[in-house]
Amino acid sequence: MSADTPPATTDTPVIAVQDLKRRYGDFEAVRGVSFSIGTGEVFGFLGPNGAGKTTTISMLCTLIRPTSGAASVNGFDVVRHPMDVRRSIGVVFQEPTLDEQLTAEQNLRFHGFAYGMSGAAVAERMRELLTLVELWDRRHDRVKTYSGGMKRRLELVRGLLHRPRVLFLDEPTLGLDPQTRRLIWDHVLALREREAITIFLTTHYMDEAEFSDRVAIIDHGHIVALDTLDRLKDGLGGDIVTLKAEDGARAARELETRYGLSAQQADGVLTFRVPHGDQWLPGFVREFPLRLTSIAVRRPTLDDVFLSLTGREIRDAADEPNPLHRWRRMRRRAR
Repeated sequence: MSADTPPATTDTPVIAVQDLKRRYGDFEAVRGVSFSIGTGEVFGFLGPNGAGKTTTISMLCTLIRPTSGAASVNGFDVVRHPMDVRRSIGVVFQEPTLDEQLTAEQNLRFHGFAYGMSGAAVAERMRELLTLVELWDRRHDRVKTYSGGMKRRLELVRGLLHRPRVLFLDEPTLGLDPQTRRLIWDHVLALREREAITIFLTTHYMDEAEFSDRVAIIDHGHIVALDTLDRLKDGLGGDIVTLKAEDGARAARELETRYGLSAQQADGVLTFRVPHGDQWLPGFVREFPLRLTSIAVRRPTLDDVFLSLTGREIRDAADEPNPLHRWRRMRRRAR
C-alpha cells in the first residue's frame, strides 16, 4: 500500500458511487449512476443485456476506467488506487475463467500465489471453502471433468480464497439449471453469513434478484429505481388480481362503477390492482353481482416492477443485442 493511499474505514459505505459515467465514442453505456452499499449487504443490479450492468461492474472492479464521476470500493478510489481495490474484492465473471487442464487445487494455489498468500494460508482456506461447497473430495481432479455447477462453485471458492470484503457476482449462474442455481445460492448466502462479506450481484434472473436486500434497476445506462424489494413491489399500487366472468365487458363496467377499478382486458381475462388483495378478495367475491368463472390474487414480482418501469419484460429485453457490441462493429466497419 502506498504512503498516500487512504486507509479503508468502517465509517464509509463499502461501495460508494457518484454520477459514474462511461462513454465509448458517442455511445454512453453508463449515464451517471449513483448509489452506496453497506457492509454485509446483498445488492442486486437488475437489468437486461446492454443496460449497463457489466460496464458498471467493470468500472468498480477497475477493469475499465470511468469517463467521469467517482467510485470507491472498501474506501479506495477505483481510479487512483486500483491495486488496493483489487486486493479488497473477489469476482465471479459471466464467462468461465478457470484453467480446465489444471486440478481444482492447482487453480486455487495459483490464485493464492497471485494474491501473495502463503502456502499454509492457501491450504487452510482451500480446505475450509472446498468442504463448504462439497468439492473437497474432488480437489485433485482436473477441472475439465467437472459439471457446469461444480465449476461455478469452484469459481466462487476462488473468488473468496483471499478473504475479500466485497464479492462481485456477474451473472453467476448463467446457463445453469434451476436446481443447480439454487444450490449455488445456498452456498453464497451461507458464506455471506459466515464472513460478513458484501455481495454485488448483476443478473437478469428474477429469482436471483429476490435474494437481494436492495435492488437497483438499470435500463439504457440509467438507474430507474433503487429500493428494497418490498418497497419496489408496493410502489406498483397493490396486489394483482385476475378474473374471468361470463360477461367480461359487463364485469369491467361493474369494476369501474362499483369499485373505481380500471381493469385491463386480454383474452377474456380482467387484470387490476388492489392494496392488500388477500384481505380484499373474500368480500369482493361475496358481493360481486356477476358470476365469476375464475379469480386469483398474487403479490407483484420483480418482473412486474421491471415491466412497469421500462414497458417491457426483462426476459424479452435480455435477448436484445448489447448496444456496446453494435458500437464496436460500427467502429470496425468505419476503419
